[in-house]
Amino acid sequence: MSYNGKAAYKSGSVFNDLRRTRELSDAVIVVDKVEFQIHKIILCNCSPYFGELFLRWSNPDQRVYIIHGPTPPLMQLLIDFAYTGSVPVTEDNVKDLLVAADKFNMTAIVQTCCAFLTEQLCSENCIGIWQFTKNCYTPELQVAAYQYILYHFEEVANSDELWQLSIQDLCEILDRDDLIVKKESTVYEAILHWIAHAPGERSGNFTVLLEKVRLALMSQEFITINVLTNQLVQNCGKCLDMVAFATRMMRHMTTMSVSGYCNLLARPRLPSAILLAIGGWSDANPIHHIETYDVHANCWDYLVESMQQPRAYCGAAFLNDCIYCVGGFGGAVHYNTVSCFDLNTRTWREVAPMHFHRCYVSVTVVNGRIYALGGYDGRARLRAAEYYRPETNQWTLVANMHEKRSNAGCTTLNNKIYICGGFNGNEFLQTAECYSPETNEWTMITPMGSRRSGIGVVGFADYIYAVGGYDGDVRLASAEAYNPRTNSWMVLPPMQCPRSNFGIEVVGDRLFVAGGYNGVSTINHVEYYDLSTGLWSSASDMGISRNALTCCVITGFRNVSQYAMLRDNLPVLFLEDDLNTEDFM
Repeated sequence: MSYNGKAAYKSGSVFNDLRRTRELSDAVIVVDKVEFQIHKIILCNCSPYFGELFLRWSNPDQRVYIIHGPTPPLMQLLIDFAYTGSVPVTEDNVKDLLVAADKFNMTAIVQTCCAFLTEQLCSENCIGIWQFTKNCYTPELQVAAYQYILYHFEEVANSDELWQLSIQDLCEILDRDDLIVKKESTVYEAILHWIAHAPGERSGNFTVLLEKVRLALMSQEFITINVLTNQLVQNCGKCLDMVAFATRMMRHMTTMSVSGYCNLLARPRLPSAILLAIGGWSDANPIHHIETYDVHANCWDYLVESMQQPRAYCGAAFLNDCIYCVGGFGGAVHYNTVSCFDLNTRTWREVAPMHFHRCYVSVTVVNGRIYALGGYDGRARLRAAEYYRPETNQWTLVANMHEKRSNAGCTTLNNKIYICGGFNGNEFLQTAECYSPETNEWTMITPMGSRRSGIGVVGFADYIYAVGGYDGDVRLASAEAYNPRTNSWMVLPPMQCPRSNFGIEVVGDRLFVAGGYNGVSTINHVEYYDLSTGLWSSASDMGISRNALTCCVITGFRNVSQYAMLRDNLPVLFLEDDLNTEDFM
């Protein structure tokens, strides 16, 4: 990677020629007895440090300047940049180059090195890069490295670099709500991993580290098998008290069906993803409300910035830190419009409209493109498909589907699009088809076991899940999964509640369904399917009963805390006992 200079460096070849010929040279920089013939004005142009050195810190007639710190090869790179406006940055030289550029206040090189290191961040180097930033002023790189540690802690916890953290740094990291882990057991195991590097000197820190673990968020099985059997726990009365108190909290939370409290031992960490429930029908009207679901706190909240226009039967997609609401129905108009919500600025804007008006539209994302499939334009069901590219703000038509489909469900798996069920204007469909963006072709696949319109479809763990819907007679609770490798469907356990026109998404390792119509009324009930147990379980209900909604998941978003439940707003749990609970609040 190299830095490309601005237009001001168009004359760089002239300056470089003068340097090579040593014509008009007015100074010599000496580094470890190596001399560099330079022109003062050229170095002043790219470095305030040299401006001060030549104009204020030395005699104007001085010609030779001895520089301490960088090696001769590094100084050569810095001088080359001053004359050419570019510098080669590699894994081998980036840190030394950054330190040297920081010393001489060569901002452009510093920015280039920081950009290079940011792109190189991974679980094996993020701690080292974060610690490196403490030695030079690179606030953006420091934040990027620290956030990488927090957001990828499950991988970082198993890296050799974890051992480099001081007890103070490790405590600070483990104490944060925005430490992203699927299971709290990861935090506990990270502590053991850190201690194992130097057990003699680090075992004494176990108690203070265990206080940072949200013990009440673990399973009782893990505590029994992995925590209570640990020698460090058994040998420490305070640790045993913490575990006992956490166990009591767990029993209370199970009894009260509560997912967390403000207390440290039961304080949910922020999730890596937020589920959105968007629009729909409620009280016989389309609505513009958006609710956000925090899976770790198991609670819903309202997004203040609701859609600018009510939409039911629309589609939604998350792409590049934006939520796109596509098509739908406003009560009188079938939309071809698309609204975009920027999660960073928290503002709405309209982007390019689709070629077709699409109510009952199916929407998914493949390779940075938003696909809108089928739907109803107010007169006819559609087989037409198109995609949107945010970088060009344009919709492009692709090959038509084999079937007309409105109220179908679609998803993406392994860079292919799958669409299932729906209504063609005459019958409710059990057919399904697959689209390849590479060949722009649709292929029919094995039909589902049931006809399903108002179906929920999602790709999850190498399968396509088709859930619920309406078969023309009743709303369905049944579910089935498609295996692309065998081109076959298998029956899954049914949902607790039959439903059609509901929201469906995957959050973490669970498949969530929200709202819909159960054949009698519009509902706000939410449940999830756990792949590991094969069971459906209830989650917290939405604040609004709605059907014809769409769901979308925010993931990989750095400011997820803005859309999650405020942890300080969670209730405080008080358990009366001889145990001094204040130590664990």
